[in-house]
Amino acid sequence: MKILLGDFNEKWGMGNDSLHQHSDDNGMTIFTFATLKNLVVKSTMFPHRNIHKYTWTSTGGKTHNQIDHILIDRRRHSSILVVRSFRGADCDTDHCLVVAKLRE
Repeated sequence: MKILLGDFNEKWGMGNDSLHQHSDDNGMTIFTFATLKNLVVKSTMFPHRNIHKYTWTSTGGKTHNQIDHILIDRRRHSSILVVRSFRGADCDTDHCLVVAKLRE
């Protein structure tokens, strides 16, 4: 099973449950990469409130973005049961902790 996680620094505007309505240039790049490698962006597929979707907050606290994502093989995409962010994790960063629950 291939799982790719990270700060892709892109706004992904695809999927009914994405925080963003439109993708930026980096979003289109990751879309092309995911398509070529047969991957699915699972972090935009779960219906959560917006406070559980955003993964980055600006220094002033006024801007929130969903730029950290989890990608998985299209064949195994049902193995990820839920993806959400947790704002309370003390990681000394402007990013939130992103957690995924997996089925074995």
